[in-house]
Amino acid sequence: MNQTTKYPLDTQHLQQGLTLLQKRQRRLAFLALLSSTVGIVSLITAFMQQDIVLGLFGLSLDIQQLHIPYAVDEQLREFIHHPDYLMNAFSWLAWLLLKVVVSFIGAFFIVGFLKRFKYFLFKFQSFVLKFVAWLLAFIVLWSGVTYVQYDLKDDEKSETASFIQYDQSIQQSEIYAYLQQTDTPDAVKDYLLVQTALLHKPEDKTIAKVYAEKLLNDEKIDPRFQEYGFKSEQIWAIQHQVYGHSVSNIAKTVDPQINKAVFWSNIAQNILWVITALSLFISLLIYFLAHRIKQRLIRIDQQIFH
Repeated sequence: MNQTTKYPLDTQHLQQGLTLLQKRQRRLAFLALLSSTVGIVSLITAFMQQDIVLGLFGLSLDIQQLHIPYAVDEQLREFIHHPDYLMNAFSWLAWLLLKVVVSFIGAFFIVGFLKRFKYFLFKFQSFVLKFVAWLLAFIVLWSGVTYVQYDLKDDEKSETASFIQYDQSIQQSEIYAYLQQTDTPDAVKDYLLVQTALLHKPEDKTIAKVYAEKLLNDEKIDPRFQEYGFKSEQIWAIQHQVYGHSVSNIAKTVDPQINKAVFWSNIAQNILWVITALSLFISLLIYFLAHRIKQRLIRIDQQIFH
């Protein structure tokens, strides 16, 4: 006499209980994936958050884009876009959201598609293998969207890069030749050329220091210096990249903003580390519970039908 005939069971009630356990196991598995995703995104953001926070304050620790002051005529300004660190930060956040949504949802579609094949259907009976496949799909999709993001950014910068590019000497650059043919004030020329040297790959520190010194002197002797439309945050970044600290009065006015941004950056980093640790711990805990429920379902199935 088998187990079923010895102990009559309410089949409908048992089936409802099994269905409930299966739903609970799937729900926990989904929550484990979701928690893992939050942990991974938080971990990635923790290493990049300083640039994001500084961008929200309209700041940058180094020269990332060429800033064109208002004193330069429109003909040159057509070649080069103004840097907008705030918009860059919002753009980065938008791309981050897009990458999370595409990677998270797309990974489920990929795993679902693979389950149509018998080989993967058999392999994915193990939650661990299914999670590994989902994680690999997530990484591939994330990498794909990231490639598109930076490919578009490279297209936007290519025209500007060619305008300031040079091989051995800054005199070889188009921007230097252009400035020599115009009546642009010396302070503006020095402001543009020091940025050009710092944007050079590799960074041309020697030439940058020459024009940074000229720019410091211009600030002292040119009474119209503050009328040219220079960006104080850009001057701060120039001096910190060249000297390692603020030198001129204009740059020193940015120090309180930097200190405030660094303060919030440290807080954001600590929060992200906490979120990462909690998310990974919770995902492991939920995975353990889901695994226990799955093992329980297997034992129940064996006891009933075997």
